[in-house]
Amino acid sequence: MELKESLVIVESPAKAKTINKILGKNVAVKASVGHIMDLPKKELGVDTENGFTPKYTVIPGKEKVIKELREAAAKVSNVYLAPDPDREGEAIAWHISEIISEHAKKAKKKSAPEIFRITFNEITERAVKEAVQNPSAIDKNRVYAQQARRVLDRLVGYKLSPLLWRKVSKGLSAGRVQSVAVRLIVDREREIEAFKEEEYWSVEALFEGSLPPQFKARLFKYNDSTVIERSAKGNKFLITSEREAKKVEDDIKDQSYILKSIEKKAKRRSPSPPFITSTLQQESSKKYRFSAKKTMMLAQQLYEGIEIGDKGSVGLITYMRTDSTRLAPEAVAWARNFIENAYGKEYVPKNPPKYKVKASAQEAHEAVRPTYEEYEPSAIKKFLSADQFKLYSLIWKRFTASQMSPAKMKQTIFEIHDSRGKAIFRATGTIIEFKGFLALYSEEDSNDTGDDAAILPPIKEGESVNLMDLKPEQHFTQPPPRYTEATLVKTLEEKGIGRPSTYAAIISTIVDRKYVLKEESRFKPSELGVVVNDLLVKGFPELIDLKFTAKMEGELDKIEEGELMWDKVIDDFYPTFNEEIEKFLKTPGKMKPEDIPTDINCEQCNKPMVVRWGRHGRFFACSGFPECKNTKPLENDNGSGKSEPQVEKTDELCGKCGSPMVIKQGRFGRFISCSNYPECKTTKSFTTGVKCPEDNGDIAEKRSKKGRLFYGCSNYPECKFAIWYKPIAEKCPGCGNSFILEKKNKSGVTVFCNNKECGFKESRGND
Repeated sequence: MELKESLVIVESPAKAKTINKILGKNVAVKASVGHIMDLPKKELGVDTENGFTPKYTVIPGKEKVIKELREAAAKVSNVYLAPDPDREGEAIAWHISEIISEHAKKAKKKSAPEIFRITFNEITERAVKEAVQNPSAIDKNRVYAQQARRVLDRLVGYKLSPLLWRKVSKGLSAGRVQSVAVRLIVDREREIEAFKEEEYWSVEALFEGSLPPQFKARLFKYNDSTVIERSAKGNKFLITSEREAKKVEDDIKDQSYILKSIEKKAKRRSPSPPFITSTLQQESSKKYRFSAKKTMMLAQQLYEGIEIGDKGSVGLITYMRTDSTRLAPEAVAWARNFIENAYGKEYVPKNPPKYKVKASAQEAHEAVRPTYEEYEPSAIKKFLSADQFKLYSLIWKRFTASQMSPAKMKQTIFEIHDSRGKAIFRATGTIIEFKGFLALYSEEDSNDTGDDAAILPPIKEGESVNLMDLKPEQHFTQPPPRYTEATLVKTLEEKGIGRPSTYAAIISTIVDRKYVLKEESRFKPSELGVVVNDLLVKGFPELIDLKFTAKMEGELDKIEEGELMWDKVIDDFYPTFNEEIEKFLKTPGKMKPEDIPTDINCEQCNKPMVVRWGRHGRFFACSGFPECKNTKPLENDNGSGKSEPQVEKTDELCGKCGSPMVIKQGRFGRFISCSNYPECKTTKSFTTGVKCPEDNGDIAEKRSKKGRLFYGCSNYPECKFAIWYKPIAEKCPGCGNSFILEKKNKSGVTVFCNNKECGFKESRGND
């Protein structure tokens, strides 16, 4: 199809720039800057009496974009809608198609432009031109699936939020999927609280054979019973006290020992599949402590295009929202060619590896992989930021390693018996005979450690060995760990909660709403999160049920496949849900923790102070409220009559004394202080992670004399840059500004650009 007089519409200016370079000057490329239409902010926007018809309205601030798109479409014969190849992108394409068609009808234009839908999983010359040559129509089933999700989430959020205001505290909000994620974290915390540790002992021996080196072995069996036995049904421990351990030690320490058997096993370790969205988020969290949100932000930048010298803007990776491990044949071919040239023929398997794909995966998508064989990470490092380079290298290595030969290992197991056959020790060692894919890439949790990494001496079966040392060791069983970003994403995926495009938003939302806290990179429910979770579980057990949520995701998939009508899915859900809402609203009282009495008297009226709960946490309040409104931050009594403000731990260490840094609340807001105070008085501003545009200092939280929160440069008074709204470390999709601003109110969250000439503004809702 001819490209002359054509218009291509994408979501972001960065993507538009890359595509414009590919298609040339004869093609106009415009950006919608995300969605242009959505449900209204200040009303339900869903007609629950007439088939749940949604009421879409223009997103405030998008009027100028719509005008530009309509004017550009009026000048061409063909319009190609090229938002991302997922449900969200299909909905954006549909809304753009509607506003262009509607405008053409009103203008009574004789020949309105033909509108096509094009999709591609990588922004390369081959993929983009191939898509333009093979356009299609908008997939209405995919649009309906996105619409069903949006309507479901709006109904749940719009109905549940007022309930939380009445039963807990004003300003709270709830979401269909986010609430299930909070439940996972609350349930895990209760498992930890209910956990009862068990004491158990192991016995480690040091043996010496006829040839070096000495080697360690662990007591495996004693009196025909396994010393430590772990299974899904529970743990069994033979030695459970120091007295029992001492008894075993005394019984076996003076015995003679023989190497009863040597077992050798050939092992193969296959490479992991190339990344999908969830595994990319998990691995970048484990390796670099990137949040899911940060990972997706960086991946979006790599996908849409990076300026590579005189090459211009280049899309470096395939589409990053995917649950498919499929790879294009040409990508497999150049990976195999690279591996042979870099490592040798033996590192290239005879046939390319095949990886299992979930039944629900969208096979039209590919795995996350690099798009060009010539752009090795080291070759383009100077064009990438430090974090972009880390993520690109990770994607490149994982993809390339996925096409390499398995690693070959030889595992040797020594079994040592005492002369009576009463005590049996085992020692295990592994030798890598052929590195295979491990020559390039290894996951953090697959590195050889512990006994498997031991070097065993070249002694023969039947030889006597000398017991050189015997060491009983005490252990305690551990509770299940709190979720990290990586393990939470993995659990959400395994349980079918949400989809690749939603994991980052789910985690970001529950943290921003302060339903969960992060301590040492792990999630812990806040008191607010526990209160809200318990209310929802009590009142709406099915809605907050993991299986129900997974079932709903399955139904959304069936809508996309044309097997279910979107309005029927809503109709099956809403009546019962609405009845539960009405019923719960009639229950009396509020759900929140009771006040805790203290021995401290109010300095204003002398009545006892209590520790009271609010949506932002615990604080001191006068028991004489409302006559006396005295409050102050919660303090921890240390028994000496003195107190210190409640603190929150960070992962940072003090630059002066090496003690952990903590977050404290002061008169003018939060600040970071050394935990070794008063011995060390190091403090610093509580920064947002965004750099000042004027002098590259850190933008920090501050409070005015009247107590209003604002954000200013940490280099004040030399730099007087200040803003009222919270800066977020996201590149503006409109003008490329290094950060955007966030405004919160009862109706939701709006993000916008600090650059007044840009005009970017986007509603992110609260439902």
